Amino acid sequence: MTPKEFAEARAKTGLSTAKLAELWNMGKNGGRTIRRWEAGHVPVNPIAAYCITLMISQTDKEQTK
Repeated sequence: MTPKEFAEARAKTGLSTAKLAELWNMGKNGGRTIRRWEAGHVPVNPIAAYCITLMISQTDKEQTK
């Protein structure tokens, strides 16, 4: 997943970087880590990419009901 794809997926959840980091229990610098992924400063964590994909899939399913 590219940084842009991750940022777009996070935006679909409606969560800020800080709120997503809190939800994922990433600690006090979690929001910063997510911002670095989205800016392309460091690679997007593959597990985070998988999790955000699952979150989007669930959101899409709920919207189609």
